[in-house]
Amino acid sequence: MAKPILLVTRRLPPAIEALAAKEYEARLTPSELVMPDLLAQAQGADAILCCPGDKLDAATIAALPASVKVIGTFSVGYDHIDVAAAKARGIKVCNTPDVLSVATAECAMLLLMMAARRAGEGERLVRSGKWSGWAPTQLLGTQVSGRRLGIFGMGRIGRELARMARGFGMEIHYRDMARLPPELEQGATFHDNDEGFLAICQTLSLNAPGGDGTRHWLDAERIARLPPGAVVVNAARGSLIDDAALIAALRSGHVAAAGLDVYNNEPALHPDYLTLENVVLLPHLGSATVETRDAMGRIVLSGIGSILAGETPKNLVS
Repeated sequence: MAKPILLVTRRLPPAIEALAAKEYEARLTPSELVMPDLLAQAQGADAILCCPGDKLDAATIAALPASVKVIGTFSVGYDHIDVAAAKARGIKVCNTPDVLSVATAECAMLLLMMAARRAGEGERLVRSGKWSGWAPTQLLGTQVSGRRLGIFGMGRIGRELARMARGFGMEIHYRDMARLPPELEQGATFHDNDEGFLAICQTLSLNAPGGDGTRHWLDAERIARLPPGAVVVNAARGSLIDDAALIAALRSGHVAAAGLDVYNNEPALHPDYLTLENVVLLPHLGSATVETRDAMGRIVLSGIGSILAGETPKNLVS
């Protein structure tokens, strides 16, 4: 029996490419960044395994060959896929939930520590050869331990971040559509409005999904409600931030520092971020551990296989 044909749009970890080649007639790509002529490569394919940088909008999905039955994305988020357009064509979509929560929360905690303690500035100073030695007032940052952490989006990643932050004695507050049950809340304080939530956020981590409902949630009005000297980090979706508003707040000092792993229009981030010393910039490393990326590959390949077999996997999006 012939194997299903799977188009893979990016290079994947070696173990996952080997698994794809074993279970499918895999059309692998040598490119880590982009697949040219995706539509041409998809001819005759039963499934497509894409990545967050692949924009599968309504026009692209409408042009896919009739053979395509499944789109799997190597990510939890799927706002790069027009799910409604896929559903209209009878194409199922699956993702990689659960397995990257810890790694992404670690990245958010890393950004928080680096931004608060001015680690990026310090690293650049040492590398420049201009560091002249220890000084009592050199690169004074803010302590993370014992401070109030606001989490916007208390899903799996937000809850993992809260677990880690408790180890630093941080006071956890969160904003979400509904309050969590006590066993998930773990003593965190729920806020049902932006005003009260933002006012307590000495540190703020954005962990909500992307999409129209959260686009530019952190805008000038909400930033103004943060305490002066707040630290902001984002390891979720770049679309959550109004870049111009955050850049203005970083320049004025109202936001003391920020740590970003994701961006609007990445990799073409707003150029003004590059002019600021008080922002840590990472290249979308949230899930970038060997363990996590292998787990992501296994779950998305399993989901694609289940759908092609007529089953309903737990990672079915639509």
